[in-house]
Amino acid sequence: MYNHAPENYLCPFCLLIRGIENEHTYAMHTDIVHHTPTVTAFIGSHQWPNNHGNVIVVPNEHCENIYDLPLHFASPLHELVKTIALALKTVYACEGISTRQHNEPAGNQDVWHYHVHVTPRYTGDEFYSSQRAFMPQAERAKHAQRLRAYLVGQ
Repeated sequence: MYNHAPENYLCPFCLLIRGIENEHTYAMHTDIVHHTPTVTAFIGSHQWPNNHGNVIVVPNEHCENIYDLPLHFASPLHELVKTIALALKTVYACEGISTRQHNEPAGNQDVWHYHVHVTPRYTGDEFYSSQRAFMPQAERAKHAQRLRAYLVGQ
C-alpha cells in the first residue's frame, strides 16, 4: 500500500546479501561488517565528510519500509543497531551516534529496502549541512575491517 519501488526493482541490498556484485550494486562483500541468518550490517557506499564509518543495518528478507517490516525482524535488527553503535563508539572514539531510518520519497528513502543508518557523530561535525559522497571500495573495506576486528574481539 505504501510502496514506491518501481516494477521489477533490483534491490541492491538483496543482491549484496546474496553475494551478487554487479552494476546495480555499490556495496561489495568486503563492506559487510556483520552477517547473521536474519540481519546484515555493512559500510555504506556513501559517507558524510566528517562522519566516516556510517553503517547500514538491514533485514536479510526484502521489505521496503517500516510499514512492511515483519515484527520478527525488529528485535534482531535493533539489537545489531545497538551492537554497531557501541562498536562505533570504541573504534571511532565518536562523541555520539545518530540512527536514521527513512520511509517513502517524501521521507528521503532512496533504496527500497528497509534499512537503518548508524553514524558516528562529533561536536561541530556539520552532519546535517554536509552532503554525503561515494567512498571508494578500498577505503570502505578498511572501515569494515576495523569494525569486524572489534566485533570479533567482543
